[in-house]
Amino acid sequence: MDPQQPELLRVCRIGRAQGLKGEVSVQLFTDEPEERFAPGAELYSKDGATTYTIERARTFKNRWYLKLEGTDDRNAAEALNGTFLYGEPWELDDDEFYPKDLVGLEARLDADGTVIGTVVDMIEGAQWLLKIRLAHPVGDEKTALVPFVIDLVPDVDIEEGYLTIDPPGGLIPGI
Repeated sequence: MDPQQPELLRVCRIGRAQGLKGEVSVQLFTDEPEERFAPGAELYSKDGATTYTIERARTFKNRWYLKLEGTDDRNAAEALNGTFLYGEPWELDDDEFYPKDLVGLEARLDADGTVIGTVVDMIEGAQWLLKIRLAHPVGDEKTALVPFVIDLVPDVDIEEGYLTIDPPGGLIPGI
């Protein structure tokens, strides 16, 4: 990875064209679309080489629609279908973090601090899942998936490099 390239976070995926004047629908990957899609805001291609400037944004029936500067007709909008747009990370409060920040943390049992394994991925879906490579695999089970919810993951300490898990029986093999 080029150290000169800023680290970018996935914000949205452009979908189908909407209407004839260059508007596109988008699938969101951000919790703050109002800020990311404010007029004049800039989003980027994955490599950061192409900049997309928001001209305007709107919602209709829980769906976001964007008009990007320079995308002035349906053909230009259709050409962007499937394009992922990225934004620069924002400064977070001390108790906030991005999902990618959890990868590499040691996973410990909340009850006694026993090491379960290491977080190797964050899987996005209906809810985020921690993928943990088990420190002590059981048979063919080398990983465990843990829903990332406060009841199961009560403590995250990025600076100290760990998170705690309070799993119900059977969620993590061998525990």
